[in-house]
Amino acid sequence: MHEFPITEQIIKIASEKAKENNARSITRITLVVGEQSGFIGESIQMYFDIISKDTLCEGAVLEMENIKAKWYCPDCNIHYTRQPFSFACPDCGNDGMPTNIGKEFYVKDIEIETE
Repeated sequence: MHEFPITEQIIKIASEKAKENNARSITRITLVVGEQSGFIGESIQMYFDIISKDTLCEGAVLEMENIKAKWYCPDCNIHYTRQPFSFACPDCGNDGMPTNIGKEFYVKDIEIETE
């Protein structure tokens, strides 16, 4: 349910930027969504379809770039994607550490149509 207010903010941000650039409409919004951001893309899309009605965002394509969570092995100095039920580095087998990679959530691009 926390996707509703974040979707409202996405529409607000996109609409403000579009107005600043004298846009007639918004055709595409690209979001970056980390798998550990806590946001579910399908829910954002559902709310976007409903909330965007009668706004500059109505009819816009909502594109999501999904970012996989990465772990860090200080012994090997590498980032890696953790396997289910394991924290082990694929190179040395030692447990790695969580990172902020995969926690991202932001509006990357807004594509507009001008008059």
